[in-house]
Amino acid sequence: MKAFIFPGQGSQFPGMGLDLYEKNEKAKSLFHAANDILKFDITKIMFEGSEEDLKQTNVTQPAIFIHSTIVATCMNNVIPDMVAGHSLGEFSALVAANALSFEDGLKLVRKRAELMHIACQEHDSTMAAIIGLDTETVNKVCRETNGIVVPANYNSPGQIVISGDRKSIKNACSTLSELGAKRALILPVAGAFHSPLMKSAEKELEEAINKIEFNKPICPIYQNVCAQAILGVNELKQNLIKQLTAPVKWQQTIENMIHKGATEFFEVGPGNVLIGLNRRINRSIPSNKVNT
Repeated sequence: MKAFIFPGQGSQFPGMGLDLYEKNEKAKSLFHAANDILKFDITKIMFEGSEEDLKQTNVTQPAIFIHSTIVATCMNNVIPDMVAGHSLGEFSALVAANALSFEDGLKLVRKRAELMHIACQEHDSTMAAIIGLDTETVNKVCRETNGIVVPANYNSPGQIVISGDRKSIKNACSTLSELGAKRALILPVAGAFHSPLMKSAEKELEEAINKIEFNKPICPIYQNVCAQAILGVNELKQNLIKQLTAPVKWQQTIENMIHKGATEFFEVGPGNVLIGLNRRINRSIPSNKVNT
């Protein structure tokens, strides 16, 4: 069974999507549609901008979504048996499964990026990657550290990202290093994604989601907050809202997809971060980069 997986923030790169634009008329029309929906020339930034240009809040998330969904659209009618996306990538997965239109997905991603940016400005917060410790140890330190510190991404065995207020994250990193972490690295991010510090973005995101028409997906969508296959429209919506403050259960998601019959993974979109994570989760199941 074919499983499509879609990357999240951090996978962007200068020139992303340009080759697809130049050689595929369907892709070209979707890139132009994205400019019209966003009301600015995001494709110019994607094709010609620098790494710094692509880090702008109003650019990063839409750019990754646009690239991922267009690649999926141009895969010569290859239909996935199941899909999942890492954080932001979940919106791309919803479009690939026909639960959302390209236009509505892009509008939601734009709104999500705006709301997350505002939430980040409200607190001095950050995230950190913890390498080489077991899940229970990381969870325990998060619980016992003063302030707000929570697991944000269960990426693969021995790789967990934590999220919270900056002082508490630094204290947790010191403790985790003492307990044997190979690395406890503060990440260059704008704030504490997938933590309670994103709570202020929930209400407006919920309002935006409830204005959009969702369709029953053509295949199961494994969502971040539960790592389970979801088909119900209302549950899909609620899980998208919860995702702002809940951890991304990526390792559990991939393990569950394999348990349910996934025999081949295709990373659809920029970069190859997810292929690397998948190989650490289960090397016996092939993971491929899609080059359309």
